[in-house]
Amino acid sequence: MPDNWRERTSAQLVALESAKSADDVLRILPVVPGVSAGDGFYELSGSDPSVWDSLRKAGWVQIWAVASYYYAMRAPDGTAITYIEGDIYRGDRRG
Repeated sequence: MPDNWRERTSAQLVALESAKSADDVLRILPVVPGVSAGDGFYELSGSDPSVWDSLRKAGWVQIWAVASYYYAMRAPDGTAITYIEGDIYRGDRRG
């Protein structure tokens, strides 16, 4: 991944377009120490395009959504992630 923050986040969105599992997402969006609370993190939460847009292109489907910053999606392989304001959690974590 590129060192520049904007280039890195743009590259992450492009890489997510081919993510077929929760493991792929967590590899592309790793934990940011001291910043993220989840299993992974996207640093440009609220961007357009978004993580949701990229995952839809990869064939993911929305399981549920409360808002554009809080939702869960299912991968083509059946695994899932929950997105909460940039934090990525493995599985459906609806609380």
